[in-house]
Amino acid sequence: MDLTILYRGPLASCDYDCPYCPFAKRRDTPEQLRADRAALERFTAWAAANTGDRLSVLFTPWGEGLVRSWYRRALTELSRLPHIARVAIQTNLSCRTGWLAEADTDTVALWCTFHPGQTPYDRFLAKSRELAALGVRHSVGIVGLPEHLEPARRLRAELPEHVYLWVNAAEGRSYTDEEATEWTALDPLFGYSRHPHRSAGLPCRTGASVISVDGDGTVRRCHFVRAELGNLYDGSYRAALAPRSCPLAVCDCHIGYVHLESLPLYDVFAGGVLERIPATAGPVRIRRGGSPLRLTSPPG
Repeated sequence: MDLTILYRGPLASCDYDCPYCPFAKRRDTPEQLRADRAALERFTAWAAANTGDRLSVLFTPWGEGLVRSWYRRALTELSRLPHIARVAIQTNLSCRTGWLAEADTDTVALWCTFHPGQTPYDRFLAKSRELAALGVRHSVGIVGLPEHLEPARRLRAELPEHVYLWVNAAEGRSYTDEEATEWTALDPLFGYSRHPHRSAGLPCRTGASVISVDGDGTVRRCHFVRAELGNLYDGSYRAALAPRSCPLAVCDCHIGYVHLESLPLYDVFAGGVLERIPATAGPVRIRRGGSPLRLTSPPG
């Protein structure tokens, strides 16, 4: 079967101190780092051995993973396996990029976030250009705070043309239509992030073809629903995989609502769901009122 896995181990340390993130500048103890490494290596070994499924993997650590050698190694090794359709990670891109020369660029991808004030703009832009030169698929994003608007405009103007710039609505922030228009000019798909999506009772791919796995191998339908489906390593989760509706009132995070069947995002991001890359680098047609409609140009 085709199975998408969102993996989040115990790693919770980050080298940035973003004011909007609860894990900013947290330090893991050496024991915690060893536990995270062991958990990731166990998961990687399982994924490598599970050749009966076609797997897509997105690492979503609370902290920054790519400054740790075991995450770089996991992406490199998994990218080379024929039954791995995609392996991607969310990252602030503070790491070096040369290691990606050892990965299969047809499979590996990065979901990168620029955090103004945490790293020099020119350094981040140079990293994106390095990824482009290596042929590594990646998206670049920013949190939609007022003070980030000008850096975002500069990014859109200076990023490689084919690199998609996404904008996440800031948590708890309400956007006026004028503000939303400014952000939509940079990310035509901002309308999907602007408001939480009603999800209660609606069909979602999580729990059927998409699962969340933690460092102990506990399987849940997604990061946001705590009910357990079983364990990855004893195979007990398999019997629980089935179509199901969402038990939550709303879903307001992209890694959650992208899997809602009530939204067209599997078509919008076809081939790039995990790394948040639309199916085309061309323009996106926008409905009146600013909500995204559909991609209009063929894949590049």
